[in-house]
Amino acid sequence: MLRPTYPITTPRLALRPFTPADLDALYKIQSRPDVMEHLYEQPRTADEARETLQRYMAVTALEKEGDALRLAVTVDGQVIGHVMLEWLSEANRGGEIGFVLHPDHHGRGYATEAGREMLRLGFDGLGLHRIIGRLDAANTASGRVLAKLGMRKEAHFVKNEWVKGRWADEAVYAMLADEWSAR
Repeated sequence: MLRPTYPITTPRLALRPFTPADLDALYKIQSRPDVMEHLYEQPRTADEARETLQRYMAVTALEKEGDALRLAVTVDGQVIGHVMLEWLSEANRGGEIGFVLHPDHHGRGYATEAGREMLRLGFDGLGLHRIIGRLDAANTASGRVLAKLGMRKEAHFVKNEWVKGRWADEAVYAMLADEWSAR
């Protein structure tokens, strides 16, 4: 089980659970076609963003396999995106991280900084053995972030998923707990 103390701070960011006041910021991110291009979902409507926010607010700790913790990434109190840590397997001590940032905040190292905290939570807080990052292989910018985090590219699956009316390639990056400790 993992019950983080919030906010989780880095030199430039604060990661915290979403609140109802974050709806407008979340909608501004998830309604953008360029943000949702490499994700499974289409750009969200205001109602869909509201439903998504409710799901995000419902989980503030990882209590059991299948739980996914999604935290708001903030800079100076402004929500610029979100990060995710999902507990994939209790038996295999596996997890997955992910991140989404508003394009106005790309290229500043924020995704790497926030992703590092999710790895820390997974390895040091939850005691995971292995954490993966899965993405549309065409999303090379996110692949670079995962590589900067020290995750190695383990797989490139060709046309393995039907996404938004087309076959999409998937890339999988991974890191083991001993690699995290040795970094």
